[in-house]
Amino acid sequence: MTIIVWIIALLIVLNGFTFLLMGWDKRRAKQRGKRRVPEKRFFLLGAVGGALGVWYGMKAWRHKTQHRAFTVGIPYLIAVNLIVYLVLIGFIGMNAVE
Repeated sequence: MTIIVWIIALLIVLNGFTFLLMGWDKRRAKQRGKRRVPEKRFFLLGAVGGALGVWYGMKAWRHKTQHRAFTVGIPYLIAVNLIVYLVLIGFIGMNAVE
């Protein structure tokens, strides 16, 4: 069971990071001429498990909420992440029984 605990801890850290990154990007958006976080980076982090953090960051800071790629793409990534989590947990659970 320890591998599941590690996976959950990793997902909590990753989603916390993406949530804070969305807030940091919002602050940088208000400052003219400052380097921002590329949109590709949000999608990459969302694809590897941080989509929920991006989604909550969008809502908390009202950032990227008018971008169709984010309003459609991030919920899609949340669904994909959920399916991967369930398959992974099922696979780990099946191997633990043997």
